[in-house]
Amino acid sequence: MKNAVVLVSGGMDSAVVVAIAREQGHAVHALSVRYGQRHTSELDAADRVAKSLGAVAHKTVNVDLRSIGGSALTDETISVPTDDDGHAVGQAAEKDAIPVTYVPARNTIMLSVALGWAEVLGASDIYCGVNAVDYSGYPDCRPEFIEAFEKLANLATKAGVECAGIRVHAPLQFMSKADIVREGVRLGVDFAQTVSCYQADDAGRACGHCDACRLRAEGFIAAGVPDPTRYV
Repeated sequence: MKNAVVLVSGGMDSAVVVAIAREQGHAVHALSVRYGQRHTSELDAADRVAKSLGAVAHKTVNVDLRSIGGSALTDETISVPTDDDGHAVGQAAEKDAIPVTYVPARNTIMLSVALGWAEVLGASDIYCGVNAVDYSGYPDCRPEFIEAFEKLANLATKAGVECAGIRVHAPLQFMSKADIVREGVRLGVDFAQTVSCYQADDAGRACGHCDACRLRAEGFIAAGVPDPTRYV
């Protein structure tokens, strides 16, 4: 089996990506990042997901993005938008507005760490769970970003210059949340183990009102699959 590094947040999307990478014949090296997010229950979920889906290793790297703030997920003085305050979700929100839950440079940093580990492992494949259909409008979830990062990876690394090159896979990029749910069911993903909420409690229970919760819930409804999410 070929080694691959898979970014695992603990949410439903990255869990499906682990299952996809496994199905495609990769030995999955799961990578999570403790970046100063509001809660760590998603990291506990990432560990459960990695183990249950057969990852050969799971590493958590610490990167302190809380020290620069700039996001509702890394700065306690910025509130997470919810439906309680009239906030519109996903593509129903203003087209040009990037929400305060966007974490500056987060995906660039996470993919860079994944790239470093991939070089050490001799892995030419990196997987991530970004999505450009049912998402909150983050600029680093767009196809253009993934394409640009792959070019950077092959310019900036020994593996890219001397070896077969680095490929960055975003298999969920053009799937709706309902499609992702169906794909997870097909692959045997236990969504009850995952945590998507931006402000889950210590037990991993979801608020049910933030963008992440609402997109997730709508996905299960549209897919006709019972929602196993635990709510506060």
